[in-house]
Amino acid sequence: MPPDSAVTASTTTSAAVPAETPVPGAAPLAALGVEQAEAALVEHYTRLVRLAYLVLPPSLGRNRRVLTAHALVQRSLPRGRTAARSAIPAQSRAAGTDGGTGAGTNGGTDGGTATGAGRNPGYAYVRERVLRQALDAGRPLRRLARPRLAQLPPPLPRVWGLRLFPRSGGADELALDRRLSGLSGPARAAFALRGLELLTDKEVRRLLHAAGAVDTETALAEAADAAERRIGTADPVELLRSPEFDPCSLQARPTDLMRRRQYGRAALAAAAALLVCGTLLGLPGGWGPDDDADAPYGHNAAVAAALDPARVRRIAPAAWQTSARTDFSVWPARGPLAEDHALLRRALTAWAAPGASVHISATPATPSGPPMGSPQLLYAGTVDAARVVLFHDGLRVVRYAEPATGGEEVAALDFARIDGAGAAVAGALVVGRSDGDVRYLTAPWVRSASVRDLLDPAEPARPLRRDADGVTDPLASPAMAQDCRSWDTLSVRDGSDGDDSSDSSDSSDSENGATERLLTDLGELTPARLTSGPPSAPGDVTSPADRAAWARTACLLPAMRSHGVRSVNSWPYARQPLPESNGTATWLCTRADTWRGTGSRVLAQFQAPARTAAPGAVAARAEDTPACGARESRVLAGVLWKSRGGTWYVLAAGSGRLGSVQVSGGVRGSAPGSLLAVRAREGVQAELYGETPDGTRVDALR
Repeated sequence: MPPDSAVTASTTTSAAVPAETPVPGAAPLAALGVEQAEAALVEHYTRLVRLAYLVLPPSLGRNRRVLTAHALVQRSLPRGRTAARSAIPAQSRAAGTDGGTGAGTNGGTDGGTATGAGRNPGYAYVRERVLRQALDAGRPLRRLARPRLAQLPPPLPRVWGLRLFPRSGGADELALDRRLSGLSGPARAAFALRGLELLTDKEVRRLLHAAGAVDTETALAEAADAAERRIGTADPVELLRSPEFDPCSLQARPTDLMRRRQYGRAALAAAAALLVCGTLLGLPGGWGPDDDADAPYGHNAAVAAALDPARVRRIAPAAWQTSARTDFSVWPARGPLAEDHALLRRALTAWAAPGASVHISATPATPSGPPMGSPQLLYAGTVDAARVVLFHDGLRVVRYAEPATGGEEVAALDFARIDGAGAAVAGALVVGRSDGDVRYLTAPWVRSASVRDLLDPAEPARPLRRDADGVTDPLASPAMAQDCRSWDTLSVRDGSDGDDSSDSSDSSDSENGATERLLTDLGELTPARLTSGPPSAPGDVTSPADRAAWARTACLLPAMRSHGVRSVNSWPYARQPLPESNGTATWLCTRADTWRGTGSRVLAQFQAPARTAAPGAVAARAEDTPACGARESRVLAGVLWKSRGGTWYVLAAGSGRLGSVQVSGGVRGSAPGSLLAVRAREGVQAELYGETPDGTRVDALR
């Protein structure tokens, strides 16, 4: 976009309200009563919970961080009738609101006046206790030391049957969350104290020392660096006040319903077993001498078969060449550890009955229950610093990973849904991640692999080496990057025709009969396929025009990560000549479809003429909608745009055959066809809709 033009979204903001006023010469506090500390905790509860949530380690997961943050604040009262002395001033200059701006936050000014938290010794004491516990929770457990209370899962509050997490923010909030996850606990604390409490570096240093932090200078340096680097056009400090980091304004989702049902049945079975055991113990003679009481899985033949490494299904290396199907079901068993029965048994046992030391993750709506019979082995080998096993059971792919140098008691299980896969989306699986890089296991029909940077459409693909089993060398993972300076995708070429009943594709580019496809890592086991073109016939990203459009779209992909995405299609649905001879803009609709079928995400983009591959402006976004899809290809979106001459316009474009486009509200106008340009004022709010030739109303994407 030219430097003197601008595009804005129709949003409303409100300035932060000062919560405290300067406190001159704060002196050491005398012993305070538990009533005073309790009053401070209740009055400033939301800001204390937000502080604890930001300092807690992100590795806990959002659900546990929310509950732990509330627990730390609730158990921060003094145990006796009085609290110990504290030399930490509660606040020495103005602080922002607890709730931030916009709708959906929970807090407002949080009672912050000159007589509130700023001069409240109770608040200073409780804040120090919260900070100490949050830092303790991030310290590693020592094998011979007794764990601290903050390092244990909180007994209260406890939520059954639901997962709680703050409201989702935008791409800026997600980028800030990734940035904070890379900081140490004291650095996150310094960042929050400077941004939310507005303390000086000297006050932050004293408070961190009081909370048990050691290297406060390094923490302050990391916090200052994180605060100075802007995220797009947003100030990281201002983003702290968004609902993304407010653990008092929550969304609720169910836990794994299939596992809950299994637990319920297991509880009934256990109760019945206890009843039977009690009856047998009461009989003369008790247990018989030949009872196999030590069998861990009883006499269930199906369960025993599923856990037997010798019975895992192994596909022949050449089976895919003659099979009617070209998907994960015909992948052969590969890897140097494919015959390591001890490793396979540990993986199968962890899958069937994961212990407390097994970390489990799954894509949305993917069951994480035990295998349904003997699974298919895809790969077993050492990848970087881990021993990895990949299984397939028809519905899911499952990755088991354990440290390569001992430590089998710690393991990870990842589940991803892949039902209905075809050659177009079964070209690779993520086999390992480390140090910001990702490795793929490619399909047996892949002839060659290379790396293509989406942000540099003119750069040729870089060769990517694979070993004999199809495991690639590491390449930079955009899902783990802290910025968007490059977006490396996996480019694979194969000889399959790409026919997939679930993926309508038209592969137009080939080299020696080999189809090129682009796959990108979005933080899950299955990379997402990238396509371009109309929803009725999306094709692979092969033409210069397609690559140029994706160069300005790639940095919007983080909005689709960790969502169970199967494929992402970017469709340039309209081109619009801009007023005042400012060139021609392109309108695109980017749709991410999921493996589960529901939960699709759609972004409407406005790409004004630009000398560089600047990201397009998001004109509208929606979730779980048929728009821009095979079932409903119509889409309508608009933006408020400023010309090089300084005049503001409402621009709109629709796909398909629209009879007219109309705008009402703060500005009124209409135009025949699918394009509209109406003069407007800066910051105007308007409603957009269109009509088909037969009079059917078409609402704007939202």
